[in-house]
Amino acid sequence: MLDFSWLPDALTVLASGVATTMGLIVVVTVLGTVLSIAGAAARRSRSKGLRRAVGAYVELVRNTPFLVQLFFIFFGLPGLGIRLNAVTAAILAMTLNMTAYGIEVVRAGLEAVPKGQGEGGAALGLSRTRVFLSVVLPQALRVIFPALSSQIIIILLESAVVSQIAVRDLTYEADLLQSRTFRPFETYLVVTGLYLGLATAMRRGMEAGAHRWIFRGR
Repeated sequence: MLDFSWLPDALTVLASGVATTMGLIVVVTVLGTVLSIAGAAARRSRSKGLRRAVGAYVELVRNTPFLVQLFFIFFGLPGLGIRLNAVTAAILAMTLNMTAYGIEVVRAGLEAVPKGQGEGGAALGLSRTRVFLSVVLPQALRVIFPALSSQIIIILLESAVVSQIAVRDLTYEADLLQSRTFRPFETYLVVTGLYLGLATAMRRGMEAGAHRWIFRGR
């Protein structure tokens, strides 16, 4: 028999977990997107050393498990004298992970913009930075939006892992609830629905924002 009699008393706890999860995602999305753009620009720079360094970082992160990255930052760095609290470690790990994938997404979008667009901006006397920010990047964002938004949703779902270092996110609170109520099926059924709702709401919110800011005028 399903028993959800515990749910009304657990709403505050679940809301706290949702707030923590969404707080992490907002910070990571902003930092990760900015760093992804900067990293993609670096991969297209004239500096061979810079291109190789960014490329090595991308390969390292994309070919190692996120959980291992998180544990290395939280449990490993203290061995070097670098101690981070759980939330900071989670934000750092999630940002580094998202950035590695985001760099390749943004780079693909930049390469999809015809070279003539940048050459036209340069012919008008615009600086390389201005051409990148005002001419090339806006067009690239229209190309990469579906892939980049999907990567953000993936990070949202992967954020459940941070409960392993005692970040009080939605999954952490769910673990505590099921240990108190002894109703694991009902608890994780509710949490599954919450994650589904968060992912759906975020995707629709990003699509609405994109149509207003990225695809406007089309």
